[in-house]
Amino acid sequence: MTANLECEAFVDAEAVADFLQLRPRRVLELARQGAIPAYPLGTGSRRVWRFRLSEVATALRSSSVNYPRQSPAPRQETS
Repeated sequence: MTANLECEAFVDAEAVADFLQLRPRRVLELARQGAIPAYPLGTGSRRVWRFRLSEVATALRSSSVNYPRQSPAPRQETS
């Protein structure tokens, strides 16, 4: 039996930050908190984190990332 294995490439925090429109530092904070799916490489306090964009997108769509949204800017009325 042959499985059709398509390997998605791992990306770094900068690529995820571009995808989510966040700063890379915030992406790493979310990864350390376990709020987004991530893969730590190495041991100790200085780990390298890698991500799969499809897993991050699925986590966001499924609302498994449960962070309150920032309030939108107040609307200004036009006269």
